[in-house]
Amino acid sequence: MPAAALQRLAALLPPERFLTRPVELAAYESDGLTAYRARPLAVAVPETADEVIALVRLCHELRLPFVARGSGTSLSGGSLPVTDGIVITLNRLNRILKLDPAQRIAVVEPGVINTQVTTAAAPHGLHYAPDPSSQSVCTIGGNVAFNSGGAHCLKYGMTSNHVLGIKAVLATGEVVEWGGASREHIGPDWCGLFTGNEGLFGIALEITLQLLPRAECFHTVLAGYRTLEQAGDAVSAVIASGLLPGALEIMDALALEAAVAAVHAEYPPGCEAVLIVELEGPRETVAVERERLDQIIDASEPVEARPARDAEERAAIWKGRKSAFSAVGRLSPDFIVQDGVVPRRRLGEALRRIGEMSREVGIRVANVFHAGDGNLHPLILFDGREAGALERAESLAGRILKMCVEMGGSLTGEHGIGVEKRDYLPDMFSADEIGLMQRVRAAFDPLGIANPGKMFPGTEAPALLQHGLHPLEKAGIISRE
Repeated sequence: MPAAALQRLAALLPPERFLTRPVELAAYESDGLTAYRARPLAVAVPETADEVIALVRLCHELRLPFVARGSGTSLSGGSLPVTDGIVITLNRLNRILKLDPAQRIAVVEPGVINTQVTTAAAPHGLHYAPDPSSQSVCTIGGNVAFNSGGAHCLKYGMTSNHVLGIKAVLATGEVVEWGGASREHIGPDWCGLFTGNEGLFGIALEITLQLLPRAECFHTVLAGYRTLEQAGDAVSAVIASGLLPGALEIMDALALEAAVAAVHAEYPPGCEAVLIVELEGPRETVAVERERLDQIIDASEPVEARPARDAEERAAIWKGRKSAFSAVGRLSPDFIVQDGVVPRRRLGEALRRIGEMSREVGIRVANVFHAGDGNLHPLILFDGREAGALERAESLAGRILKMCVEMGGSLTGEHGIGVEKRDYLPDMFSADEIGLMQRVRAAFDPLGIANPGKMFPGTEAPALLQHGLHPLEKAGIISRE
């Protein structure tokens, strides 16, 4: 890239917010998937939406690739930089612009941390429902880009279910505003289309979030089982009963070992798996539902069932679960967090097959997953210092993904495709379907400069820019006829 072009970008920001020295770029070379690294040309640190817009417009003019980044917690390489482009980091756009308890909405900038929304809403008896395990550090902009879920997505849904409005700058430099403070809109669901785009369309500048009343009462049960299959059967029994818990989570023995080592979590001894079930809602409703739940849990023959007696015990149960990913680092110098989905009825079969594959290749796998919706998170342990260890771990991860698709599931539940899974996209989608996705991407980013190299295998879609048409009309996705 010509030095003059880099100087034009640098002129948009104060010198201390345009980073080019290797020591400054090192922190941005990878995201949560640290097996992949790339050094960008520069890192831009805007503090306002206008600065972001100016950066994107100049990138479009220069045909310069850019990658938007929040806290870098992506586990699929979704915010991996490109060597011939820049990173636009959004952490300083971290203001809650509006919180309206009457309308039950919050308007936030993309760098706002997930838990900060609930903290701000709590005095009004409200909360923001999506709760990824990284919620204490991940940003709302990243949550929108990857349609993040969390332990409570069984009842409350994913990020897309809670985004009411978006103001964004597309990769063309066009600023768009979709949705608003209400769900009552006519026409296409642009917010739904943008949420989960993995940064391939542009950058969200303001996000209007739906807030929900905080549950009046919680009933959280930790049950230990001799086998993973028993825990899976208990999940099936809970769902079949008609109960809709706020969360249904399972951790296997290896994940339990890690959580105990990391946060001193207490689990029933002699268990191969624990199940966390949480009911929430009005006090009277929970009182009725907990009786049914207790009966179901008793019938599932756990080693021990332990209801949380107070908020402190409930917090301790969830601390163990939400620390599981990072805690596995105590058991292995390196690990891959995979993310796939299987039909709930085939959960036990999937776990058995993962165990068989693990033993076959001699690689340990810890299982942590959102059991209520079949979203698996196998943690594949390896030592990157050993020759070929990463390749063997990635091969096992690929086999698990293929198994999910073969079972009628999905390549991803909430982590996205990123760079890690792009070569597996044809296992789930036909060439025509992938072509359609590329046309949608090209409608928003005809030059292919927004987060290039992610999601799609092979080359990017060609530019489809035609003057005078809406971006999706250009791509043939919609028609005004």
